[in-house]
Amino acid sequence: MMERILAVHMDLEEEYVKEIEEAAEGWSVHTGKDLSEDILKEAEILFHWKKDKEALYFKNDCLKWVQTFSAGVDSLDLKQISEKKITLTSASGVHRYPISETIFAFMLGFTREFHTYQKAQQKKEWSRTRPGGEIHEKTIAILGVGEIGRETAKIAKAFNMTVLGVRNSGKAVDNVDEMYTPDQLTEILRRSDFVISALPLTKETHHLIGKAQFAEMKDSAFIVNIGRGPVVDEAALIEALKNKQIAGAGLDVFESEPLSEESALWDMDNVIITPHTAGSTDHYNGRVVRDIFIPNLKEYLRGAQPSINRYNHERGY
Repeated sequence: MMERILAVHMDLEEEYVKEIEEAAEGWSVHTGKDLSEDILKEAEILFHWKKDKEALYFKNDCLKWVQTFSAGVDSLDLKQISEKKITLTSASGVHRYPISETIFAFMLGFTREFHTYQKAQQKKEWSRTRPGGEIHEKTIAILGVGEIGRETAKIAKAFNMTVLGVRNSGKAVDNVDEMYTPDQLTEILRRSDFVISALPLTKETHHLIGKAQFAEMKDSAFIVNIGRGPVVDEAALIEALKNKQIAGAGLDVFESEPLSEESALWDMDNVIITPHTAGSTDHYNGRVVRDIFIPNLKEYLRGAQPSINRYNHERGY
């Protein structure tokens, strides 16, 4: 009988390797960031996709399922994956705690003026710029009510915020007071004090927030982008910030990364930048392995399609 190979193309803690081996009893499990070409060309299951090895992966006619270690899959060659009929699952949802916490760090940082106090501290200035604002009882719009959006909505209710949500289906979820579809975006932007983009990058979401949308927002509103950089038109954002059409922006993702040293965003007092680290957490590996990969693996070994975060090529996420 031909050996069935599961390749984990990264270095992973031994405890997680053992759990994968136990779940994949009878399989040949190989782990490490430097796996041989022979293994990668014969693996039936691939856990973690390395962009620089993409051409090698596609030489593998045995490959049936790829589990990424990232939530986003837009950097993968999705066309070839579809043509080769490879099942693709992502790590979407693993970030809901750290990213929702980052969203509130941005919002509280702005309203309580921590971004200005930090700069004053560096200059040893006892500076009281203006009274701080509050996020209690404000209105928050969450664009993309997936795992991250739902967690954000739950926390927002602790601040007695009015929560508006946007999702393609328009289907109601807990802790969202009003749910809308993308064609109703303008109405939401006009009402919101905080606009949170937690959207995936698709043809429909590319530059979804641009000049026209910033013109509809309150001049006291803040935008936070923790989804995908190109969802927000960066040039239009810079103009909106310069012209004080909006009050500020908390940005973890950008149209091009790393953010160029020439970008005007670096020097803006009303911008807080983090280097695409909103999802970083010391719990990341365990959650991907235990909450996503192993449950998917058990389904696959039963002859079923892995169901957690299975990519839909028609939807684009």
